[in-house]
Formats: sequence, structure tokens, C-alpha cells
Amino acid sequence: MSGTIIEIENLTKVFYTDEIETHALSGVHLTIDRGEYVAMSGPSGCGKSTLLSIIGLLDTPTGGRYTLNGKEVANLNFADRSRIRNQEIGFIFQSFNLIGDLTVAENVELPLTYRTGMPSSERKKKVQESLERVNMAHRMRHYPAQLSGGQQQRVAVARALAGSPSILLADEPTGNLDSKNGEAVMKLLQELHQEGATICMVTHDPRFAAHAERQIHLFDGKVVAEGELNQLLAEV
Repeated sequence: MSGTIIEIENLTKVFYTDEIETHALSGVHLTIDRGEYVAMSGPSGCGKSTLLSIIGLLDTPTGGRYTLNGKEVANLNFADRSRIRNQEIGFIFQSFNLIGDLTVAENVELPLTYRTGMPSSERKKKVQESLERVNMAHRMRHYPAQLSGGQQQRVAVARALAGSPSILLADEPTGNLDSKNGEAVMKLLQELHQEGATICMVTHDPRFAAHAERQIHLFDGKVVAEGELNQLLAEV
């Protein structure tokens, strides 16, 4: 199924602290189509994570438009944002964010428990399928502390997949992993993309950004062309 999932126009985000204005995003325009694999890169503090938080409905913009699957979502109330986030978006975080006293299966099932009307049998089926997809079904009764970092991130990917989201958002998914496990997670994301997943990843590592089919470069809260980014960095 083709079409645009994410459509962002003139997006701004301003943080106010002690009468100081910090312009984290300054007029960002961005579209992401179904089935795309996009990497967002740029120097620290350029607005990558802020933009990802807004795309993931974890934060709201100061101005501009944000349309998700054809629905205007920039200024929804907290309850509506939470509901749409749970249904439409799968998150993969740098720090895994697994709950230590829940088993692997329980961690993957947790977001599904907030889906009203989804029977337990269907939740269990989705958990099984998503763990099989990341080759972690044999560890479903283990706890996070019994897994390596790479295995924990695979479980986090399974949790993101379980709800069949429209888009996977990955925030520095290799940041807490050694190079071998980092490459394994990138290979997994590439396989998911080949199977049809839409992925938007934030990374500071150009090696991992190169795995995506399209790269977006941010600098001082704006999307810039790669050549322009290199020139700006050279001037810093």
C-alpha cells in the first residue's frame, strides 16, 4: 500500500527557560512515504531527537503542521496523542527501555494491553510472531537481565513491531551496543524494511545512516542538503 505516512510543513519548536528562547526546530519540511527507510543525521544539538519526539507524538510543536496517515495530529490532546501513538508508532530506543521484572514476552505484550478490545489470545499471537521475526522466541520466558545488549535490543524491536505500527521510529538504536551487535541490529532493520516496514532512524554514525535509502541532514533546527551540511560543519 503506497502513500505518504508523515507530512510535516514549516514545523517549529521553541523551548523557554529562564526567559531564554531556544529554537530547536526552525521551519522543518519533511515527508516520509510508506515503505521508506529514512535516516536523520547531524551534529549533537541540531534537533534530530526533538523532531523524532514530535513525529512520535511524545512532544508537540510550537508551530507548523504535522499530518500522520492523513490526520492532523500536531495539536491533539494528551489522550488522543497517546491512543494514536499506541496504534500507529513503534519505538526503538537507545537504552532499550525494557522493564526488568517482566519477562521478554510480557515486555513485548505490554503496549498491546492498552489496546481496547484486543483479546488476550490475539495479544499472545502477536507477541509470538514478533519475537519469531527477531529470532528471540526461544527467550520469551527470560528476563532482560539474562540477555546480552544485542538480545535486549532485538526484544525492543519485537515490542515495537507487535502492534503492527505504520512507522518504526529508532532513536540511536545502536548507541548502547558494541560494533558487532550494532551491525546485527542494523541488519535486522534492513530486513524489516525489505519486508515492507517504514522506518525513520536518528543516528550520529554515518556508517549506519548509509544503511537507509534516504538521508536527511539537520543543522541548527533546519533540514539541509548534505553538501551544505559539510560546509556548515567546516565553518564551526
